[in-house]
Amino acid sequence: LRSLQSYSLILVVLFTAEWASGLLAGTALWQSWFGGSSAGFTQSMLSTQLLRLGVAVVMVGVLLVLFKKPKNIFFVRGDLQAVAQPIPLLMDKPNSWKKLGWILAVCITGGTLVFLFLGGLPTNIPITSILALFPFVLLFAAINAFAEEMNYRAGLLAALEEPLGGKQALLITALFFGIGHFYGVPYGIVGVIMASLLGWLLGKSMLETRGFCWAWFIHFLQDVAIFTFIGIGSIIPGG
Repeated sequence: LRSLQSYSLILVVLFTAEWASGLLAGTALWQSWFGGSSAGFTQSMLSTQLLRLGVAVVMVGVLLVLFKKPKNIFFVRGDLQAVAQPIPLLMDKPNSWKKLGWILAVCITGGTLVFLFLGGLPTNIPITSILALFPFVLLFAAINAFAEEMNYRAGLLAALEEPLGGKQALLITALFFGIGHFYGVPYGIVGVIMASLLGWLLGKSMLETRGFCWAWFIHFLQDVAIFTFIGIGSIIPGG
């Protein structure tokens, strides 16, 4: 139990910070700044991502106090060409993350786009409307990918790897990430399964490259696809 003290503390800080951000989001002042229930995509997403970024900043501070150096919490670039160990049912031989990272980025984003298109694409949307949203989509995707990788993966892996080993740490953080997407995109049990698999792959990249870069980049590209469809009104998080 003593070896899991850091993990327990991280969870307490994470849930407390998210609870506090929820309280802040519900205040009249915050609602007046970001439009409340009548807010459009840009206002609503800006509100969400600022709060999520605030939680991430708190987490980075706590993690640096606990683990002393950025590299100890995977908050570094890492070795982008590190050896990628075999993946059950997908890759039976070791490969390089220089190659695997791009393959996963393309396949995961492409698979997400297929899922989103099947979910329904609104018709008669001017291309100019999509282009006008796209800079905001890129910004929000970058923030969201950073915040989720730091809040739900990097710190938890750092706290669990030594006492439990990499495989167990990877499994726990993947399931934690998946359950957290029950009300995400996609949502429900399908969303949990898909997010858990994604979480396992992104966590694997962190452990093997000892860094943040591939996990953030793959997550970022997927979020670009998802946020674009949210922005044009094709999908709604949580259903």
